[in-house]
Amino acid sequence: MLDGGIGIMARYLVIVESPAKVKTIKKFLGSNYVVMASQGHVRDLPKSQLGIDVEHDFEPKYITIRGKGDILAQLRKEVKKADKIYLATDPDREGEAISWHLTMALKLEGKKVYRISFNEITKNAVKESIKNAREIDMNLVDAQQARRALDRIVGYRISPLLWKKVKRGLSAGRVQSVALRIIADREAEIDAFIPEEYWTLDAILKVQGEKKPLRAKFYGTKQEKLVIHSAEEEEKIRKALEDAQFQVAEIRKGERTQKSPLPFTTSTLQQEASKALNFATSKTMRIAQQLYEGIDIKGNGTVGLITYLRTDSTRVSAEADQTVREYIGGTYGPEYVASRDISSARDGRGVQDAHEAIRPTDVTRTPAAMKDSLTRDQFRLYQLVWKRFVASRMQPAKYETTSVRIAAGEYRFTVAASRIAFEGFRCVYTEADEEKEENNVLVKGLDENAKLSKESFETKQHFTQPPAHYTEAALVKTLEELGIGRPSTYAPTITTIIARRYVAKENKNLYVTELGEVVNRIMKQSFPSIVDVSFTANMESLLDKVADGTVAWKTVVSNFYPDLDEAVTIAEKELESVKIEDEVTDEICELCGRNMVIKYGPHGKFLACPGFPECRNTKPYLEKTGIPCPKCGKEVIIKKTKKGRKYYGCEANPDCDFMSWQKPSTEKCPECGSYMVEKGNKLVCANEQCGFVMPMKENKEEKED
Repeated sequence: MLDGGIGIMARYLVIVESPAKVKTIKKFLGSNYVVMASQGHVRDLPKSQLGIDVEHDFEPKYITIRGKGDILAQLRKEVKKADKIYLATDPDREGEAISWHLTMALKLEGKKVYRISFNEITKNAVKESIKNAREIDMNLVDAQQARRALDRIVGYRISPLLWKKVKRGLSAGRVQSVALRIIADREAEIDAFIPEEYWTLDAILKVQGEKKPLRAKFYGTKQEKLVIHSAEEEEKIRKALEDAQFQVAEIRKGERTQKSPLPFTTSTLQQEASKALNFATSKTMRIAQQLYEGIDIKGNGTVGLITYLRTDSTRVSAEADQTVREYIGGTYGPEYVASRDISSARDGRGVQDAHEAIRPTDVTRTPAAMKDSLTRDQFRLYQLVWKRFVASRMQPAKYETTSVRIAAGEYRFTVAASRIAFEGFRCVYTEADEEKEENNVLVKGLDENAKLSKESFETKQHFTQPPAHYTEAALVKTLEELGIGRPSTYAPTITTIIARRYVAKENKNLYVTELGEVVNRIMKQSFPSIVDVSFTANMESLLDKVADGTVAWKTVVSNFYPDLDEAVTIAEKELESVKIEDEVTDEICELCGRNMVIKYGPHGKFLACPGFPECRNTKPYLEKTGIPCPKCGKEVIIKKTKKGRKYYGCEANPDCDFMSWQKPSTEKCPECGSYMVEKGNKLVCANEQCGFVMPMKENKEEKED
């Protein structure tokens, strides 16, 4: 391109966030474009102070991030040579804020500066974005500034209090403290849960003319469904059925459809990758980022394979919709293509619809074709995104269902079966945790006149299960449903609470550690609104209003600050009075003879010599319960797993292998003589087969204390 007919090439500077994108974008633009990376944020609030002037209209004080001076110097050099500057940071609030910070740090006022954003890194998208260059959206910048200011105020005002109260390097955060509370509340629910017994009764029936027997499940009576609560009840029903005639009472045939899934949002991708691929949320985001920024594809150079990974929209562009429909029609047949109304976005409220759903940038790049260019994890995630997107534009699956009601005296049994009549989207995609279809193949040969005879009964004892522990996938789903955080915050929030050792992750499940319990208790006591779910969700919707331009960002911060300031002031006074002193123990330091004290460290309690720094002796703290071990009679102590989850074990371990997640009691079960455990305000027999429950006696000594 010639500039003003003089024959000098115009020079354009494009600034992106990540160095990985530089190569991909450079390939799409001509030689007169220079592409450089800011490598994320270049300015932020200082670490050493609050950085927000609460006295003067909450003005933030931004400084250059350490280590970014050289990058900025190189960018300034290029800015001087450039005729136009394009800021191509990520297409979200964070990216918009980085673009604004770059204009400030590089002093771009008065220069030709344009903001461009693209949802996918493809030649078309990049070229289109340059045609549709715009100004920086200050509403989005302000929404990010508001979030940053709120997070900073919460973190910097409350964390020092936690240091005073619990000692050493703890922290609070606006979203992380709510996430911790959600997990802690679920733990309390599980701890207090008392299992209830129930029984299932199956009748194994011979159908005349059929080789295979038919399994029918007990339903109840003609009038109502019954739950069998005990062995006695089960026996009574079984006896009543001994001589009963089994006959088909009713056969209902029907049809059921299973809707095709919606394309992925950040949240649903994190959930599905966790369930199907066993990825942590942070790993899903890291690999999705690589697929978005560009992969070196043999024969094609560097290509962005998926659209932008931070979105809560299921919208798909008209072009992508058309392409995938053509692909489905050509590959699977026209009968598999969804009708238009099926695929119209079924989006909910409060969606940031700036982006499309997460989809492949080109559906013809099948996972199989990409396999050789991708790592194993990249391939698995790409395949998941690709399959889900294709499935979202396919017809629903159709099932033929048969439900048979079998009469036996006054009781009723049921047999259910279903058969796929039309596969639809299921020939491409099924969800990871889908329940198995019941399939009684015999049913199709059944009619009202079928002759049935009972071969045997099968009975089984069961117990109701407590709510499941949170997994990362379940926590993301809950945070999203409650409106807490945004797509970009789920992964860092979970990473933070695990890194701070407030939560331990074992076999996918999340457990609150002792440290987490202490922090959560203080937060609930002193800062109830910060850890209040609806308060935090309301704050999110206010931040959305800032992004819409309907609320000023400083208004949000100035309304929030006084209440927090007051809570901190009160807590400072109250917490001063209950400041944890080092608890002195009977344990003598073998190096200097002083009584050792209990300290809190990142892994919970430990014993330390009070003579620090002269004497640095430390040892593990064995917290005694005063309860004799049900197996060997020695004392039960509170122990921790490697990751910090609390349990009760015998001090004689490894010689005695007693272990319980619940606190054992000195009470014996009056029914079977087994030991009892504490659950909420009840004692429950540890022997599941017995399941005896009684109220907990109030401890007189405790009351007197």
